[in-house]
Amino acid sequence: MVKRFQKILIANRGEIALRVHRACQEMGIRTVAVHSTADASAMHVRLADESVCIGPPAARDSYLNMAAILSAAHITGAEAIHPGYGFLSENADFAEMVEAHGLAFIGPKPAHIRMMGDKIAAKDAMRRLGVPLVPGSLGALNSVDEARAVAAEVKYPVLIKAAAGGGGRGMKVAQNEGELEEAYRLARTEAKAAFGDDSVYLEKYLDRPRHIELQVLADSYGNVVHFGERDCSLQRRHQKLVEEAGSPALTAADRNSLGATVTSALKELGYRNAGTLEFLWQDGQFCFIEMNTRLQVEHPVTEMVCGVDLVREQIRIAAGEELGYDQSEVHFSGHAIECRITAEDPETFTPSPGRVNTFHAPGGLGVRVDSALYSGYSVPPHYDSLVAKLVVHGTDRAQAIARMRRALNEMVVDGIRTTIPLHQRIMADPEFQSGDYTIHWLERFVARGHGE
Repeated sequence: MVKRFQKILIANRGEIALRVHRACQEMGIRTVAVHSTADASAMHVRLADESVCIGPPAARDSYLNMAAILSAAHITGAEAIHPGYGFLSENADFAEMVEAHGLAFIGPKPAHIRMMGDKIAAKDAMRRLGVPLVPGSLGALNSVDEARAVAAEVKYPVLIKAAAGGGGRGMKVAQNEGELEEAYRLARTEAKAAFGDDSVYLEKYLDRPRHIELQVLADSYGNVVHFGERDCSLQRRHQKLVEEAGSPALTAADRNSLGATVTSALKELGYRNAGTLEFLWQDGQFCFIEMNTRLQVEHPVTEMVCGVDLVREQIRIAAGEELGYDQSEVHFSGHAIECRITAEDPETFTPSPGRVNTFHAPGGLGVRVDSALYSGYSVPPHYDSLVAKLVVHGTDRAQAIARMRRALNEMVVDGIRTTIPLHQRIMADPEFQSGDYTIHWLERFVARGHGE
């Protein structure tokens, strides 16, 4: 049944809360902002139709406080909750609680969130659905001897990974058998500390892959479409810094082949709402690594090349609407690049919270800035350091790079340190401009900047 929402609570903060608010406003939907005491003057709080303070600065006492968020939804009469990304966006228990309280969760089914949150279960599901995987163990490793047996089969180097992991935590490389036992022990210890679960599995370590992800949408009627790939290979310590749509390495045939495989799998799975499947790509082969059951930070580059509002589509799907179009009606135009601007020192990456004395966003044709900054705003020290996403679109990659260089030069964030200078260096680098890079490129690039 289709139900038009009148009011949506946004269970997040910063630029993504503002992004969801803007989509709601354009759809004629009222918004409720929740916030910690540290975010009382945040832009999403100022612009929302209503706001509710849900706790003190620590995320565990505010943005991760399920009871407080649900109470805020009820007292304000919200009919649905959009979780954004991070915080509770991939928490299956929260999604179940939202639905149990008679509210719509603007995201996938709780069962799929839970399945894809377990990396082993996700890989097993994708294997059954015909999606190619990185060679490795079929499930969790029960001992270091089992790890040795799998490693001998797939050949070194290998990667030990946390089953409940993410962001590079609980992940260790073993170049040979002599390093395997230590890597196995450290990965389990980190996984237990970070996720409360020491389950680990093993994969073949690919030495020069690109990180490619595919954006999908699925409605409740079995319709699934993809919106092309994003190249997220420019990473530091497994954290993405720059993303592109499409990938400089892939052809339209690569995209179509991967898209057909993925949409067929998700249709069989009965998936609903937005999702992103992440792959390692090397020597023309795609290998599934994980699925994110939420909106991605880098979703704007997809919107720029496809002309689709992914947040609006999420809301429509959650309200029971059909997609209303098929794959043949999704078109790709030009090239888009996103630079994540963080409140960090551009050389040491030390966090740099504090008061923003002056904020000037760049503009012009093909330039988009997703940010909750304003002059006089104080960036709190309690949360992720992302303060802005600078996104550009061009007719081709060369124009997009030129446009990004110009936009970075125009952007002013005074009062705190940011990574704008690092992005300026990246955009000016001939190797980046050539498009010939892997997931290891940025680490070496940063090291070169330090004279190493």
